[in-house]
Amino acid sequence: MDLIEMIVDEEAEGRIDAYLAKELDEVSRSYIQRLIKKEYITVNGSNIKAKYKICEGDKIEIRLPKPKKLEVLPEDIDIDIVYEDKDLAVVNKPRGMVVHPAPGNYSGTLVNALLYHLKSLSSINGIIRPGIVHRIDKDTTGLLMVAKNNFSHMGLSEQLKEHSINRRYWALVNGNIREDSGTINAPIGRHPVDRKKMAVVHRNSRDAITHFKVLKRFGDYTLIEAKLETGRTHQIRVHMSYISHPVVGDPVYGRKNEKYNLKGQLLHAKIIGFIHPRNEEYMEFDSELPNDFMRILNILRK
Repeated sequence: MDLIEMIVDEEAEGRIDAYLAKELDEVSRSYIQRLIKKEYITVNGSNIKAKYKICEGDKIEIRLPKPKKLEVLPEDIDIDIVYEDKDLAVVNKPRGMVVHPAPGNYSGTLVNALLYHLKSLSSINGIIRPGIVHRIDKDTTGLLMVAKNNFSHMGLSEQLKEHSINRRYWALVNGNIREDSGTINAPIGRHPVDRKKMAVVHRNSRDAITHFKVLKRFGDYTLIEAKLETGRTHQIRVHMSYISHPVVGDPVYGRKNEKYNLKGQLLHAKIIGFIHPRNEEYMEFDSELPNDFMRILNILRK
């Protein structure tokens, strides 16, 4: 058995099976329910039922049965390592690359590349997600922090939990945003019908806050910088769609008849800033927009 221990934070609410299905991305809600029935999941040392309502500070212990032998192998895939020291790295992820393996897809990911290029990675997130502190979507480009040991992983994770990481994204969105800046404060959870999507919903959701400012207007399009206060799945994409300014090229939340031939949303994790866990100094990194993003901006400028 693999043991996973979790402490419920103040933002979490609802049934434990729904909560764990969100937190353990590759594990389905039905599988969580089976584990609860088999008493493989306890809360504060006691067995519970799937309908148990979680509370802040609950200590959840999950005993996962050993899966069939699984190997995530190093692969010689070129990646852009922006910064590296003995504790952490910052990488610039390209479009189309999945951050970590998932059932049925154990190769070609950023993790496979990291295993090849870096000598060590943190083990807190297990064999599937070594070194991965946070993620961005497959077709979102830009900067990610990578932990090379558990000390740095815990330090960076704590900053994420406290919302103190400076994460700024650039996005090209549909429509002309009239306000120079704004804040979208709308909770995000699973779409009530399409469970593969996220949506602004008020049941079984978590608080989500995105701040944005306009960088440039191009008539029917607006270039914005979005700053995350929280880090929900697909947050910027969902929020911009919610205010009727979806990200250009977004195949899930965007407009169906896009004018430009794009292979994914024009959303780029441009800036990331954090306190180094060991020397406690602030570090900030900035990255160039990818070529396809720049191509569209150049067309619009003309």
